Amino acid sequence: MRHRRRSRKAKTAMEADTGLVHRTWWTPYLFLAPGLLMVTLFSLWPFVNTVILSLTDSRILRGGTFVGFDNYTRAFADPDFWVATGNSVLYLVVVVPCLVFLPLALAVLVQTKVPGIGFFRSAFYTPVIASAVVVGLIWQWVLRSDGLVNTVFLKLRLVSEPVPFLTDSTMLLVSAMIVTVWKGLGYYMVFYLAALGNVSASLLEAAALDGAGPVRRFFSITVPQVKPMMLLVGTLSAISALRVFTEIYILGGESGGPGGGARTLPFLIRQVGLGFSGETGYASAISILLFLLTLVFSLLGRRLSKGDER
Repeated sequence: MRHRRRSRKAKTAMEADTGLVHRTWWTPYLFLAPGLLMVTLFSLWPFVNTVILSLTDSRILRGGTFVGFDNYTRAFADPDFWVATGNSVLYLVVVVPCLVFLPLALAVLVQTKVPGIGFFRSAFYTPVIASAVVVGLIWQWVLRSDGLVNTVFLKLRLVSEPVPFLTDSTMLLVSAMIVTVWKGLGYYMVFYLAALGNVSASLLEAAALDGAGPVRRFFSITVPQVKPMMLLVGTLSAISALRVFTEIYILGGESGGPGGGARTLPFLIRQVGLGFSGETGYASAISILLFLLTLVFSLLGRRLSKGDER
């Protein structure tokens, strides 16, 4: 009783000091309700609905019936699915190392205090704020048969005929990777600039006094101290690489390159699920498989992060 009386007195004193009045136990949930409702409507329910649809043969204009795991079995036997999966994984394998190391090198360069360095920082970040469609159209002009790159190559006699950057599936995929890396350099450079701000300057000075050169200081001091950020950038860029769609669509058109050879998994999902004959059930099954693939790489990044913390 004495304890309750003291608690009541403390509560009354707090209300008098802060002007806040104590409400019932469900008051915090009342404030959380709008956010929880939004998450449920726009994140949880679409995911649950996709899982349900993946177990049916539904189409755009009609409901479906339960078919179990037939859509998944069909995906594993579909050559287009394996081509798209291979392209997505290849995209990840090539793009992620570039987006982990190149922005770090760029951040180290622009971190130096020289006149006019602010201009270069802004220039490197400009592709991030540019529209993906505008960026794609610019690169389409640069890489087409009569574009800037092929014109320069032909003038310099480096090639005898235009390089098929946009008309060959493999070259189209490589071109899309270049656009993704170019667009992501400035974005991840900002991450590294924040991490480099925490690198001990006294440690770098001590290493310099001991005779360590810039390269030795970079690999022995800078890299170990920004390693957690490198793992974060690797995880984020891996997720983005598996979701790539815009670059392929703008450079290769609606077909995803010649014969659809440059299609990625998001591209295949769009092709299968859209149109009056769109197979939403099958598209949902591919979406779930893409989600599982993304989850595997996310967990792998998390495991590497934990290993680094130890």
